[in-house]
Amino acid sequence: MNCREIDLALPHLRLAAREWGREDGARVIALHGWLDNAASFDRLAPLLPELRVVALDLTGHGRSQHRPPGVNHHFIDWVPEVAAAADALGWDRFSLLGHSMGAGISSLVPAIFPERVQRMVLLEGAGPLAAAAAMAPEQLSSALADEKKLEDPPARVFPNLEAAVAARARDTELDLESSRLLVERGTERVEGGIRFTHDPRLKTRSRTRLTENQVGAFLSAISCPVLAVRALEGWPFPKDIVMARMAKIPDLERVEVEGGHHVHLTHPERVAPVINRFFGIDEC
Repeated sequence: MNCREIDLALPHLRLAAREWGREDGARVIALHGWLDNAASFDRLAPLLPELRVVALDLTGHGRSQHRPPGVNHHFIDWVPEVAAAADALGWDRFSLLGHSMGAGISSLVPAIFPERVQRMVLLEGAGPLAAAAAMAPEQLSSALADEKKLEDPPARVFPNLEAAVAARARDTELDLESSRLLVERGTERVEGGIRFTHDPRLKTRSRTRLTENQVGAFLSAISCPVLAVRALEGWPFPKDIVMARMAKIPDLERVEVEGGHHVHLTHPERVAPVINRFFGIDEC
């Protein structure tokens, strides 16, 4: 299936995206994980041919713009950006497909825009990282210390693409070919080699986090059907927290598949059938 590159003009910045599928297919906005990009869905989206999938490069990732100087990446700010991306596409209603951090972002959107979100698929995630209220001072202090270190960040330059691919795959379950898809979209050529294009500020700790009760309030307010896909060898999320969060989602279907945290990229054939069925589509 052919992939189309598109640009979305939001009120305050520009997002790059990749689009697959039928013009009249069910509209789906796909959100990738932390430090990944839209290429995270390069292998899965072609296996969902009846859907119209638009995978965003989230702000500061891939080929999208970074936030202006002095403006940090607050997790909750991605929620209105998802709605703004849908506006730029001319979509009043849409579904969400989120992986990891993208699943965390997706989890918050239906509570704020219940009339717009029709269905939601969560791959390896449900809600953002949370912290106890008592940890708020320490969280802010740590974040500001991180930001101070980034005032003059050294730009790491890799001698060639292969070196960057190997670095991206290191300490993950990604094979080199899967890593290459992400790296080709998430790097640029500079003097002396290539470097990653993601905003260095993404690596600083968040200034503040929602509490677990606040995350639960967002999950409880989801009114659309939800499919949660967990990889059996995926990220080691605390089981008690995951179970408690899942119990709060009113209309939930849970599926487990063999694979690691990026199973939708490394083994998309294990994920696509359950997503197609969730959307009422016969297996292709």
